[in-house]
Amino acid sequence: MKFLIASFFLLFMGFALQSCQSDGSKKVSRLDTFEQKYSYALGLDVGEQFKNRMPLDVDIDVLIQGILDTVYADRQVLLDKNETAEVLREFRTKANEAYQKKQAEQAAGKDSVAATNLKEGRDFLEENKKKEGVITTESGLQYMVLEEGDGPKPTRANKVKVHYRGTLLNGQEFDSSYKRGNPIEFPVTGVIAGWTEALQLMNTGSKYKLFIPAELAYGARGAGNDIGPNCALIFEVELLEVK
Repeated sequence: MKFLIASFFLLFMGFALQSCQSDGSKKVSRLDTFEQKYSYALGLDVGEQFKNRMPLDVDIDVLIQGILDTVYADRQVLLDKNETAEVLREFRTKANEAYQKKQAEQAAGKDSVAATNLKEGRDFLEENKKKEGVITTESGLQYMVLEEGDGPKPTRANKVKVHYRGTLLNGQEFDSSYKRGNPIEFPVTGVIAGWTEALQLMNTGSKYKLFIPAELAYGARGAGNDIGPNCALIFEVELLEVK
């Protein structure tokens, strides 16, 4: 945490020293040269990190004045070395406390989302298993046969070629080989547990709709931006070929 704070200050100091003159900040209204553009881009990047990750509010104008008061000998320094050291010690303490509080709040929020998703998934699957045509396996996987093929079934030792579409319980699509226009190939054991089980039930040429509980999908870790922790998932899977 201390290294993080120190790094932001060093980056911000570098930006401020390049863009400030002895009489204060120089306002730039247009960027004509590549040097100006990359300098400004670096400033935006540093400022964004500073804004999003600094755990305490910082008065940017006063921060820049502190830099300039140190750099230019003709300017008066408002804190002596002992006062500066004491203030920075207190700052580090408060910043660490704020950072830990924020981390705890984020963890609590994630736990809350995970619990909500888990309940929604279980409630959905409990109702879904009552629907005509839905088969529930011992593991909790649910599936519905949309089209039944007559080709060979894959085993755990095989690779398969499939088309698929994946959605959340609310119908939001998060992935689709159909949309890309390109089926994919992978080992039967190289995917989530719900898929591995379902594929071994399918004859080549079949198309199934899978309802996969979180524990047979991505579990508490979720996946990417769309699949949150403990999300149950729905897939349409078409088994095209067994390798």
